[in-house]
Amino acid sequence: MASVCLLKPVRWSIWSISWFIKNRPSSILRGVQFRKISIIGVGLLGGSIGLAVRQRRLVGEVAGFVRRQTSLQDCEQAGAVDYATTDLLAAVSKADLVILCTPLAQMRALVRQFLPALERGAIVTDVGSVKAGVVRELEPLVARSGGFFVGSHPMAGSEKTGVLAARPELYQGTVCVITPTKKSHSSSVRRLEQFWKMLGARTLRLAPAQHDLLVSRTSHLPHVAAAALAGLVLDPRHPKSQTDLCASGFRDTTRIASGSPEMWRDIVMANHRNLSRSVDKLVAELKKFQTALQNGNVKAVECFLNQAKVRRDRWSSEAKILSSK
Repeated sequence: MASVCLLKPVRWSIWSISWFIKNRPSSILRGVQFRKISIIGVGLLGGSIGLAVRQRRLVGEVAGFVRRQTSLQDCEQAGAVDYATTDLLAAVSKADLVILCTPLAQMRALVRQFLPALERGAIVTDVGSVKAGVVRELEPLVARSGGFFVGSHPMAGSEKTGVLAARPELYQGTVCVITPTKKSHSSSVRRLEQFWKMLGARTLRLAPAQHDLLVSRTSHLPHVAAAALAGLVLDPRHPKSQTDLCASGFRDTTRIASGSPEMWRDIVMANHRNLSRSVDKLVAELKKFQTALQNGNVKAVECFLNQAKVRRDRWSSEAKILSSK
């Protein structure tokens, strides 16, 4: 049996809340972009969306769908939604924005399940790190039910997981990629962009395939590199003194390796072609450096390190300027 958990204190029924949202004076709705959003999967990303929109009063009502009973209590404790439920259709019913915040491999099945409850004209989006396959699968599915699918990818996250790790400022100063296609509903694209901007993000439009190519280098490759480094250095076959010497540089470099293995499994497999090519290029860079080391080429080693510093410092400076705008 599906369960619902309302945030305390509970004074009204869900029916009363819905009636009030639909019939409240327009002056109260000023600034409210969506009457109801449904967050499918209330973890770190979904929970942070819920906290941000509730804090900023951007929506009339926030519903959250979760799979487990224990997650209902976590949602209540975090305050990320107005109510959480294990009933997918109830969560989606009457929503004019549905946000998929689950692992990539679960999205298609969930959309198929909730389509009977989807409002005509509703916008469906996701927060997945790979876009081409998601857009190709979900855009026609949602369209057949009278809704509009537009892909999103907020470039935000943490190695921590779960709604209790969520925070309302997670998207502040970040970039959120919107991946429309030729079939996208232009008004829905603009509304979605405005939504992310109201959460503090800067939006960028990219074609799904172009997005996947770029993030294979900027997001997916760093995670694989961190995982490889953590696996190598923390191999239990090394003496204990090895881990005693792991200080802040190692900690900072490998932090993201603590991310959800299930989530990252789906990401790297969904973008395996682009990521494989990016791994090849990283290996080639390391081999060039290895050759310089083996040959005692001091100039080449210094050039390698200096080039990295210059490029990283320039990027960091430009990123600070953009985030402050």
